[in-house]
This record gives sequence, C-alpha cells and structure tokens, in this order.
Amino acid sequence: MLKAVLPVLALVAVTAGCSSSEGGDEQWLTAQRKNYCTQLGTWQKARNAAGTDTPEPSGYDEVGAVAQGAFLAMRPLRDETVGGGRTLAEATVAAMNNGDSEAEGHVVQYCEDVGFETLTR
Repeated sequence: MLKAVLPVLALVAVTAGCSSSEGGDEQWLTAQRKNYCTQLGTWQKARNAAGTDTPEPSGYDEVGAVAQGAFLAMRPLRDETVGGGRTLAEATVAAMNNGDSEAEGHVVQYCEDVGFETLTR
C-alpha cells in the first residue's frame, strides 16, 4: 500500500500548490521551514518505529499518512536547493519514496542550515 501511495503523493506534492519561497515574508518562510522540518522528523520517527517491528499494514498506513504531511509541508519550499544538485522537492521525494539515504541527508542538512536541526533525527 505504501509503495502505491507515495509515488502519487510525491507527484502531487511536486506539481501542485504554491510557488517557491522567493520574495516571501521572512516570518512566513521561517514558519514554513519549521513546519517542514517538524513533519520530516515525524516521518523519520514513524518510519523508524515501523521498521523495528514486524511489518503490519497499519504501521505502513501510518508512515504513509505522515509522509503525506511532510510532502504537503514541503510544497511552498519545493524549489529551495539542498545540495547534490537537488531541490527540496526532489530530495524529499527520493528520501521518502526510494529510501535514498543521501537525499535524506540533504533534507536533514537543510533543516540544520535553516535552524531546525533539533526537529529531525
């Protein structure tokens, strides 16, 4: 179920919604970044918890729901660069859809760079 849901969510998150954060109000931008990093940390915790137990459909459903929250939080920030030639959207999708640890490292570093390192693992 999770593998079927995440690609759809990723596509929606990357293509829909708000424009990039360029020219945005600094307080709004800070709140968006904090929300994204909070959602990313919540996804990491849910994923790690689901990975420690015997896989059950409800665990994967929870991780998928949490991933959706992170994708939605990423939308207004999707064009920000995170390293490795990737945008925040590309790295988030790669980390959550494909288990790309390098991409996950980039989004965690992004949260550290914007001052919210304590919200991620």
